[in-house]
Amino acid sequence: MDAFVAITGIVMPLDRHNVDTDAIIPKQFLKSIKRTGFGANLFDEWRYSDHGEPSKDHSQRPLNRDFILNQARYQGATVLLVRSNFGCGSSREHAPWALLDYGFKVIVGSSFADIFYNNCFKNGILPVVLNESQIDDLFKQVIEKEAYALTVDLEKCVITGPNGANIPFEIEKFRRHCLLNGLDDIALTMEHISAIDAYEQRRRKETPWLFADDKG
Repeated sequence: MDAFVAITGIVMPLDRHNVDTDAIIPKQFLKSIKRTGFGANLFDEWRYSDHGEPSKDHSQRPLNRDFILNQARYQGATVLLVRSNFGCGSSREHAPWALLDYGFKVIVGSSFADIFYNNCFKNGILPVVLNESQIDDLFKQVIEKEAYALTVDLEKCVITGPNGANIPFEIEKFRRHCLLNGLDDIALTMEHISAIDAYEQRRRKETPWLFADDKG
């Protein structure tokens, strides 16, 4: 997992409450566990005018030009601005995989579903919670100004707008540490590899019969 320190990116506003994980990545695309390749199907049912299937050539599918993801001014956006209860519904980890594969590094909203929120941290996405008044203000600014960009600094826990105004945010210390150092669950475990190796060697000596068929 890549370390996250700070980014500056164009903001795309998704002005919908209660966006569930099936809207983020529909169920027919959940067959793969590779973590990559899901960006083309992010918000699939809103993004395209036809029904999507994994076997389709997505580059040839008709786009829904009214959906905000397809608007030229938001191409290349890396910050997603959302409303309340984003990521609700089923607990599929494919949802943050699709968002990250498309290019979103930060999601700013007034609230997130708990499991989705946790999955974001495990996959290198920073979900930032602000109050509803702050979210309202950001929506207004993004819509009024084309190529509106925010700088999100995890080290300082501050969001900075184009006018230089700062918005502080809070992130739990352990989660902040993991993102800053690019540590997912596997990397966290590997930090203790010496202790794990020592335990395994001790167990081999104490209970050798358990390892009788182990040629390692």
